[in-house]
Amino acid sequence: MGRVIYTENLAAERNRMMKAMSVALRELTKQTSFTHQTRDLAAFLVLALDSISVSIERSVLPWEKRDYWVKADRFRMDWAWVEPLRLQLRKAVEGESLDDIAIGAATLAVKLKNIKVSEKHRLGSPWQGAWGKLNSIS
Repeated sequence: MGRVIYTENLAAERNRMMKAMSVALRELTKQTSFTHQTRDLAAFLVLALDSISVSIERSVLPWEKRDYWVKADRFRMDWAWVEPLRLQLRKAVEGESLDDIAIGAATLAVKLKNIKVSEKHRLGSPWQGAWGKLNSIS
């Protein structure tokens, strides 16, 4: 069996997820009540944070193989906010607690404040069906 080669750049994947989360947060702030779309938006944020968490670990593996421990640790420290926020949002979404989702979304918004996405973006609506995906994973 041959080795697995990833052709997709992990940094590009993380940047795309960060932009998609920024768009989802923009839509989440427009919600006035807990609807199916609110559920999908919140679930998408959890799934996106899951994806970012996995990409962080995949990014540091080659550095650790080459004994670049300081570089790997510094990278993990830069992204250390992802894991606690991911767990907090997952708990809030699974409990369908709108207040806790709002707190998690506000924390995430602070982290994504420097991400610029135009109003005429081509990201679409990646959050559609995210609630079903989250429930099928859990």
